[in-house]
Amino acid sequence: MTSGGVERAAPLDGVRVVAIEQYGAGPFGSMFLADMGAEIVKIEDPTVGGDVSRYIPPGQESTNSLFFESFNRGKKSIALDLKSVAGREVFDRLVASADAVYSNLRGDQPARLRITYEHLAPINPRIVCVALTGYGRSGEAATLPGYDALIQAEAGWAAMTGEPDGPPTKSGLSLADYITGLVSVVGLLVALYETHRTGLGRDVDTSLYDSALSMLSYPAVWYLSRGIRSQRHPLSAHPSVVPFQFFETADGHIAIACPKEKFFRALISRMELPDIAADARFENFTTRSRHRAELVEILNRRFKEATTQQWLERLRGVVPVAPVRSMEEALDADELAARQMLASYEHPVLGVVRSVASPLRMSGYEPRYTPGPAFDGDRAELLTELGYSAADLERLGQAGAFGRAAPASTRKEKSVHAG
Repeated sequence: MTSGGVERAAPLDGVRVVAIEQYGAGPFGSMFLADMGAEIVKIEDPTVGGDVSRYIPPGQESTNSLFFESFNRGKKSIALDLKSVAGREVFDRLVASADAVYSNLRGDQPARLRITYEHLAPINPRIVCVALTGYGRSGEAATLPGYDALIQAEAGWAAMTGEPDGPPTKSGLSLADYITGLVSVVGLLVALYETHRTGLGRDVDTSLYDSALSMLSYPAVWYLSRGIRSQRHPLSAHPSVVPFQFFETADGHIAIACPKEKFFRALISRMELPDIAADARFENFTTRSRHRAELVEILNRRFKEATTQQWLERLRGVVPVAPVRSMEEALDADELAARQMLASYEHPVLGVVRSVASPLRMSGYEPRYTPGPAFDGDRAELLTELGYSAADLERLGQAGAFGRAAPASTRKEKSVHAG
């Protein structure tokens, strides 16, 4: 892509991030940086065979998997045992060359691994140290591993999701992981901006749990300020705006949103329901919320009289409306390509890998998508760049800097995970 006929460098060209990351939340966040041109140097623990996501099916072969590709395209990999003296030597030299150290580990691990600003500032005072943890780096919960499903349960999300008479329901996506990954990246970029001004880095902390709590947003304000508890309503209805939910049609479901009076008036006009327009029960937001059941019952009956497509043709462009589609329908490759949302590349082991592209649009720049790194695949390049000789590499290897990668069948899991 060009701007004014001149192709511009990637927005984050020249930014190096040393990432001690695994599984979902951290790798999801740093992938956004990689898509924007940052160099993500992924540190993988050789004592457990690297990032556990390399071994998760489907599409798993040796140390490669489609799960790993989902979060790690465009990165580099080096296996380092950070608990060995030799491995730490290499890590410290990487830190000296980097702009940020980014981790998603259990809350007690950054201090134990000495990857906080206190530990790394003597090496590089400009370094930004981002810690994405499960429950924060202090308090009793700091020692607990964090996973998306646990966070959605504990932060109240699951209790707010699903049908009123159904069980607590987790989102079909790992949203706590993804949101925290994005929050951590915002913190990293804010700190980098400050570093350009002050010449000093800092610690940046966020956690799965705190990020999930922050997403409670207006229901939290209602409850904390007035003690108002949000209730679940059928078909994913909004807790106060009516109608703002799914409706069943003759052949599927449709989503309707009326957060403005003009949309509600347009809806009942296009649905040919003149009696509603004159009914005082449905006059405004407050009365419609009070008489939700009666209004939804009328709309339910009417929506079932036509197909989803027929309602779309009647409402789209006048009322906020969308079909309720399956994931397969939403991932139509031609549609994704037309929206510049299809990322495709050739993987040396897995063949053609296609995924959803970055949603960011930067004028003058278009991401170039490349495979996730082979396990320890960039060791030689990185160490040569850091000034190590062939003799140094031999010395470091014998000293255990690069560990000894365990096969998948004998790997020992460690509870140091956050997302």
